[in-house]
Amino acid sequence: MSTSRTAPLIAPASPAPPPLRMTGRQKLVLVLLLGAQFMIAVDFSILNVALPAVGEGLGFSLSHLQWIATSFALAAAGFTLLFGRIADLVGRKRLFIGGMVVLGLSSVLGGLATSPEVLLTARVLQGLATAAVTPAGLALLTTAFKEGPLRERALGLNGALMSAGFTAGAILGGLLTDLLSWRWAFFINVPVAALVVALAPSVIADSRPAERPKLDLPGAAAVTGGLLLLVFGLTQAGESGWLAPTTLAALLAGAALLVGFWFVEKRAAAPLVPVHILKRRSVIWGNATGLIAFVTETSLVFLLTLYLQEVLGYSPLATGLAFGVLGVGTVIGGMLGGRAVGRFGNRRTIVLGGVVQAVATLSLVALGTSGGWIQLLLVATFIGGVGNMLMIVGFMVTATSGLPDEEQGLATGLATMTQQVGITMGIPVMSAIVTARMGTATGPDAVLSGVSAAVLVNSALVLAGALLAGAFLGRPGTRTSNG
Repeated sequence: MSTSRTAPLIAPASPAPPPLRMTGRQKLVLVLLLGAQFMIAVDFSILNVALPAVGEGLGFSLSHLQWIATSFALAAAGFTLLFGRIADLVGRKRLFIGGMVVLGLSSVLGGLATSPEVLLTARVLQGLATAAVTPAGLALLTTAFKEGPLRERALGLNGALMSAGFTAGAILGGLLTDLLSWRWAFFINVPVAALVVALAPSVIADSRPAERPKLDLPGAAAVTGGLLLLVFGLTQAGESGWLAPTTLAALLAGAALLVGFWFVEKRAAAPLVPVHILKRRSVIWGNATGLIAFVTETSLVFLLTLYLQEVLGYSPLATGLAFGVLGVGTVIGGMLGGRAVGRFGNRRTIVLGGVVQAVATLSLVALGTSGGWIQLLLVATFIGGVGNMLMIVGFMVTATSGLPDEEQGLATGLATMTQQVGITMGIPVMSAIVTARMGTATGPDAVLSGVSAAVLVNSALVLAGALLAGAFLGRPGTRTSNG
């Protein structure tokens, strides 16, 4: 009698597919984290339409008004990657809650400011809080939802609310300034921050790597210094021109530090960003896509603000309300983004979104000086907003996929840094194009000519970026999910 055993007729059970429905706790976590991210997004733009009123109230000169926005952007973009790693050290939940506390307190300080120095201090603190909250919150989001449809849906909603927040900030800033005071642009943060801080300890589960990583101080100094100088240089380019000595010195020094960062990381025992991550095509091209998406859409809002106010004569409040249509488009795009990634894959979603955004943006070259052109603007910004959000969701899913939980803080830190640098870069770059096109000419026709030239560059940039990302993400060996 043979003692050999026959192979089992039933194959081993395959791993259970990821759940398709969120639990009640996951929904609560999502609402809390997305609420915080929405508030951060509103902060980026809420003061833009209120800048003249702030300057008049506190005695800012016209040439120094930009520092109200720049001081925030410098801190937010420069320290994001560093705080992404600190979140892995001290715990993402702890850093998230601590950042929200600082954001609430700095908003009180800004609302009560009686001098430019106090206001700028508050804006720097708000930027630092943003640099802590955003990567920590995104890491908590990606670890709360495993790779699959639920994470794609969560990231889609996150992207939609982030973009909608920029638009809502413009509308809200105009309303609060007209009806109450610019100080309420700060005070409105306080109850939201307090609610998040009260609920987060019991709602959010902490996440951090199994082993406590060491902090790479040389790498942190190089990347933070490089980003600060790069953002400062781009801001100076918009104000003083690309060939101004201050602009060139800042850009060259920033580039040198960022190149030095690469070499520091290659030799570091515990690198801030392991070189193997920087070599992943999904990380490189995912973040490149995100950079272009944020550069083009946020700068387009700036260009169309110039058009609406300087050519059509709209008030700041009317300008903010006109962008409500763009906000609706971004929300719809974010809701569709997760489904598009699940059905078509990351690469095709990015390409589709980029083509839609580029075509919609290109149509804006036809804008004229009569009020009837507002209809084209509204339709084009709505469609472009949908396309932009498809790109952003594709970017977020690509840049954070295929990495273990212990590297999610780093991946989301990189993605958040990309987002904030893109937001900061777009306006000075497009402003320089407008200024160069206008030359010494003034008046609505000159502004329209400058805006049209920048819109054409904007459209070409987003199309080229989407097609390049699609080509390289499609090559063999690319590690992305679903695409």
